Parts: sequence; C-alpha cells; structure tokens
Amino acid sequence: MDFLTFDALVIGSGAAGFNAANTIKKLGRKSVALITEGVNCGTSRNTGSDKQTYYKLGLGGDSPDSVRKMAQNLFAGGCTDGDTALCEAALSVKCFMHLCELGVEFPCNRYGEYVGYKTDHDPYARATSAGPLTSHYMTNALEQEAKRLEVPIFDGLLAVEILKHNGEVCGLICLEKATGNFKVFRCTDIILATGGPAGIYAHSVYPEGHTGSTGLAIKAGASLQNMTEWQYGLASTRPRWNVSGTYMQCLPCFVSVDENGSEHEFLADFFEDIYEALSLVFLKGYQWPFDSKKVLEGSSVIDLLVYRETAIKKRRVYLDFTKNPFALEKIEFEKLSAEAYSYLNNAFACFGTPIERLTKMNAPAVELYRSKGVDIARERLEIALCAQHNNGGIAVDLWWQSDVKGLFAAGECAGTHGISRPGGSALNAGQVGSHRAAQYISAQNKEYVCEEEFEKISESALKEQYIFYPDAKEKIIKAQSRMSNSCAAIRNNQSIQTALEETLCALDGFETVDCSAKERWNTFKLRDILLTQAAVLICAADMNISRGSAIYTAENGKLRKSLDEIFRFSSAGANAADKIQQIKFSDGRFEILWRDVRPLPDDNDFFENVWRSYRENKNIF
Repeated sequence: MDFLTFDALVIGSGAAGFNAANTIKKLGRKSVALITEGVNCGTSRNTGSDKQTYYKLGLGGDSPDSVRKMAQNLFAGGCTDGDTALCEAALSVKCFMHLCELGVEFPCNRYGEYVGYKTDHDPYARATSAGPLTSHYMTNALEQEAKRLEVPIFDGLLAVEILKHNGEVCGLICLEKATGNFKVFRCTDIILATGGPAGIYAHSVYPEGHTGSTGLAIKAGASLQNMTEWQYGLASTRPRWNVSGTYMQCLPCFVSVDENGSEHEFLADFFEDIYEALSLVFLKGYQWPFDSKKVLEGSSVIDLLVYRETAIKKRRVYLDFTKNPFALEKIEFEKLSAEAYSYLNNAFACFGTPIERLTKMNAPAVELYRSKGVDIARERLEIALCAQHNNGGIAVDLWWQSDVKGLFAAGECAGTHGISRPGGSALNAGQVGSHRAAQYISAQNKEYVCEEEFEKISESALKEQYIFYPDAKEKIIKAQSRMSNSCAAIRNNQSIQTALEETLCALDGFETVDCSAKERWNTFKLRDILLTQAAVLICAADMNISRGSAIYTAENGKLRKSLDEIFRFSSAGANAADKIQQIKFSDGRFEILWRDVRPLPDDNDFFENVWRSYRENKNIF
C-alpha cells in the first residue's frame, strides 16, 4: 500500500501547530509535515477580543517579577501541575521575543520596555496585546516562517485515527475532504495542535468551522484531565466574538427583547443601585470569564442575569452602545466604584455615550466589528453566555507528551491550565508547549515500524474507517444544543445524566458502509464530538461541585428569588484544587481517576551543576 513517511507529524495550523513544525524543522534533526483540515481555519487565526491578551513575564516597569513568581501564579489557579507551570514561566520570554522577531507588533515604549497591564488572576501587569487580532498576527507570522523553512503542509485532511504499535505511535490515517479517500502516514511522533473541543457546544464563541479533534486523542487511549473546567463568557453571536475588556468598560446598555418585541433593560430588575450595576458591568471587562466565586459578590452576576434572560425567559439579549444605560442622559462617573472611576478618568473617558467612550479608549475594537459587517455605532449587538476556552484537555508531562508514547499535545488541546488562569496565558502556553514538544522529539532517536508491519497495522485500521451515520450534520446540531442546555456554565445532575444517556446511545448508531465524501467527513466530525461530549458529561457527573466556570443548580433546575437560594455550593469545591480529575477511554469504556497535582519543582539549580548537565545533555530530557 502507499503511504508517506515523516519523523513527526503536526496536526493543526494555528499558532501552536506552526510553531511546533517550525521548531522541529529549525532544529534540523527530524523530518516534519503539518496536516490541517483548512490552513485558514481555526481559532488562532479567526478569533480575538477587544485587545486580545498575551501573558508573559514582566518586561517593563519596576514590578519585581521572576520566573518563579510567574510559575507560582499559574500554579495557584488550582488543578495545575507545577512542572508545566514552571516551563510556561521559564520559556515565556524566549517564546515572546521569538514572535517579536517574526514581526508581531507588541507595543513597547520609547526605551524598549514591553510595558503591560493587569488581566484577570494577574498580580504583576504581565499582559500585553497587539490589538484585537493578536493570535491572528501570531499565526500569520508563524505561517510565513513555515513557508520560509519549506515545511510541507497537507491541506484539506481530517486526522481520523492514530496508529499504534506496542502501545506507541507509529502512524496516522487521514480523510481527504475533496475525495473521501484515505491518506496514510508513517511516523514516530505526532503533535496534536488542534485547539479546544469547540464543536461540542451550540452557544460558542469559537469560529465557525472549528470543532477540534479531542476525540482523536480519546480514541487513541490518551488520558484527559480537568475536562469540566471551561471558560464561558459573554460574546456576540453574529459575528462570534468576545465582548470582554473595553466592550464592557465603556458601560454599554443591556437590553432584552421578548417574543412580542417588548424591550427590557433587565439589569434594573435586579439592582436597586444603578451605579452598583454599572460598576459590575465595568468589572466584567476585567473578570470576563464566568466564575462561580464571583456570582454572589462580583461581576459574574451579569453573566447569570444574561443567562436568565436567554435560557429561562427565552428572550434575546443585546448590547446597545448608542445610549447610556438606565436612560441616563449623563452618567455621574464619580458614583462608580473607585476602580471603575479611576480607570475611566485616567482614560479620559468620563463623558458621552458608550460608543464615544469605547472609541476614545479602544478605536480598533469598534473598527473590528465594522470590518465584520456590524456597525455598533448604529446597531445593537446580540450576545449570549458562550463557551470560549477549555482549560482542560489532554494530560501531558513536562515535555507536553501524553501517556501514549509519541503523542504530544500543544495549545488549547493540552490540559495544562486547571480551574482558573491569568487571562492571555493560553497564547503563551501554546508557544511554550509546542516548543517543548518539538525540542523533545528532535532529541530522541526512534525507529520507524518496518514497512511490512506498518502495512498490516494500516490495513487493519482502514477497514474500521468506512463508517457512516445517517443525517450526521443534523445530529451534530442536535448534540451541540443538548450539550449547551445541560453542561455549560449552569448545570444540574438530572440534565447531565439525561444528556449522557442520549450521547452514549448516539455513539452506538454508526454503521460500517460506504458513503459520499461529505457524508463521511460529517460522520467523523460527529464521532469526535460525541466522544468528547461523553467524556465531559461523565466528568461533570462525577465532579458535582460548583467551582471555577460552572455552577450546579438545585435539583429542580429553576431559578428562585435570590441568588443565594439558587445554588448549592459544596465545601469540597474549596478543597479540590490539589486534586486533578482524569478520564481515559479503554476497551470501549471510560474510566475516571483522581490524582494529586504535581508540585512546583524545587531543584537545586546551582549554576555549575546545571551547566555541566547541559553540556553533557544529561538530566534534561
């Protein structure tokens, strides 16, 4: 049979994927190819926010920052392993400066300092931004480097099966979108850089067409961790875009519209003090992701009130930037919280309407929507509480290798974040993780499975790939809606169990027959989504704790009069940050286990000892 041979394959054409392939190529010891469903698709290239954040070690000002302090802040998020946190801190400057050298225009002052700002869970103002499209600029720059390095790129391929020999990676089967035929690769290592499992939710800010491939790793037997830990946040639905940062800090008007067209400025129904409401809307810009700890005291009450309008009252919710909230002709800014007033005053934005304040503080944020066909200076913006990022993912070690030898994960599909993380740390983690995986792969001396044995493995696996699911596209839409309704920011055990039963039943509906290229493509997409949903639902049922990004409602699932009556908070939630929940698919069933976090390393880094080990290449890999 015909197959292609490379030492390493990188699956995914986002910022992490290109960086992984480029690093292997530059190290010069291994052959590498990049495989992608669509080189112009994906979250890195097609998403952002008001000013998309990149989190790195402090490189400006007088804050007494250090690698160890940054690692401790990453580790403090809960359910985060100390060794990967230390790696993300230690390599943050190297990876950040690499992007700068490639032409990503992160701002610096006249002296060359890369000054920063504080983001959520960030005590040291480490955040920076190249604007609303930071990850887009990163991906473009890394793609240009890949072209310069002549990295082979196979476009229009969907990875459907990781091949193994004696439990280790030996190859990959891909589906050609155009023809429905299969293409087989032989390799010794694979780096998954396919982003988060975006396809499992209907209410999503992930770009259209990005579904992720977490099911590929599940089927290969890789362990996942922290799969209940997501980021959900307010986002516009058309276009899909985060409304964080200055979109909130400019104090827009929140309006819901019922089925009869009646309008409701619903924040006024909950807050007696309108300036308390406005202060929390402002704070929503900092504390953008929904956080169970910030419901009773904090800005996440805004998310919850939006959810109540859309999910419970079945209304559509809009941001109106053309007028001030609560029919205020003029906002008395000094009545805001001290933090909100200080920020707006320093930004010279204590005047006018929301769109005027937004334009003053962040004109590119206005132009971004205009470039997508929406003029928020004239029209309302429909929003919802949407899935934005998976903080969990494939369990990896300090070289970003999974428990399947030869299978690595980098970017959002790697589960290195835990319960909460500093905003923008995902972009840093993707660059560091892809670099670490590439570095490890390049240092190993591994042999291919012989051609005769590989043909046997491939031919056996190919027989199982001719699967078909009737109406797969419609089933995807149904599965996504089921997931958003049962297991997003607001959850309850009864709906989780019902959704799990329906998901497992759907997984039994695949047939082994021939079909068209489009039907086969949708079938594999459905299988990946259902496998991932099943893993998340099983983890959610086992977790049963209101923590991080999710709240479990009372058993009847209904909202009551006051917030403190709505939710039951488990004391276990406060004590579970040192335990990581893992799940593994083996012999047709999922198994859950809990383990302790790996602590922050405390090595004796006496310079001469490190230098000697580095020279001798010992104790590194």
